[in-house]
Amino acid sequence: MKRHNLLIVFALLVFALLLLGCGAPAPAEEGAAPAEEEAAPAEEEAAPAEEEAAPAEEETVITCALITPNPLGDRSFIDSAARGIERANEELPVDCDIIETNGVSEHEAALRGAIQQGYDLILGLAIDADLLIGLAEEYPDQLFGAPSDVFAEELPDNLAAYQIDVHESSFLVGLVAGAMTDTGIVGAVVGGDAPALNQFFYGYKQGVLEACPDCEVLVSYLGFDFSNPTLGLESALAQYEQGADIIYQVAGRSGEGVLEAAAQTGNFAIGVDSNQDFIQPGHVIVSMIKRVDVTTYLLIESVVNGTFEGGFTRLGMADGAAGLSWDEGSTTFEEEGPEDMVAKLPEVQAMVQDYRERILNGEYEVCDALNPTPVCDPFMNE
Repeated sequence: MKRHNLLIVFALLVFALLLLGCGAPAPAEEGAAPAEEEAAPAEEEAAPAEEEAAPAEEETVITCALITPNPLGDRSFIDSAARGIERANEELPVDCDIIETNGVSEHEAALRGAIQQGYDLILGLAIDADLLIGLAEEYPDQLFGAPSDVFAEELPDNLAAYQIDVHESSFLVGLVAGAMTDTGIVGAVVGGDAPALNQFFYGYKQGVLEACPDCEVLVSYLGFDFSNPTLGLESALAQYEQGADIIYQVAGRSGEGVLEAAAQTGNFAIGVDSNQDFIQPGHVIVSMIKRVDVTTYLLIESVVNGTFEGGFTRLGMADGAAGLSWDEGSTTFEEEGPEDMVAKLPEVQAMVQDYRERILNGEYEVCDALNPTPVCDPFMNE
């Protein structure tokens, strides 16, 4: 009887030990749960860091569109504005597009399309002033900008326009032509007969006659056809046949024909708006630079900075908005031009620098076709 009881007690002890052995790990497993739960806040704590980073990703981006008067690729006025768009996209919190047109007939549709797209800023490059002003008045909450060439008495508050004065820099390239001509006859091929384009031509003509009082200055107007290199070529060839040996082109893409004519005939040309010295190396002496890239960038920057203000702003040579390709370090003609012409460069460049300083100091006045004074009288077309 006692032995039986001992066996029972022994069995109960073994059973209890087994229960304790099976149950022992439970606290450890249950104890691990808090560790996992404690790790969770660390993951949840990371969320605010991601949320804090979100504002940088969601930084306000200004949108804009540049409407071109003709397709890209003129290596002149339009391509200069395109460089301003590229710079803005690289340096500012903006997303800007370029909308190309094939001429006047497409301008209004392109502008209205951009308005419907909801761009913060719409830039019209060389667009008819009445069209641009009319749309600005029709859509008073839409911001418009003109990098260059809007001629009107006043502008709506939502339209800002730049006027880049080119007469002084054109005078400087006129000095170059007058000083370097061998025939005493030089020319100009100009996109159209209008004050904005004659600002180039009259300044140029004044420079030619300042350096060469007995020189003859020819001019051909292209009827506002800025996308016809063949027309530019034919106009320049006609002037070279009349004895001109240097021609200033002010004709957009049509002006590429002028540069081609210089190369074909073994003569010389002067580029415009952008550095065109490389287009026909050794035949383009220098280029007059009109910095539409700068005004395009400034208009976009004003919206980003909240300083946009409607109205006109004029910039010129004193502001760095106009100058010569030589100012940018171009030495193409010096390296590629004929020896007899290259030999003239040091003296000509010194003369150009002297007149530049006199102009900037107010000691010499250049004819401005947009604001003519008596100094323009000898250079105005009859």
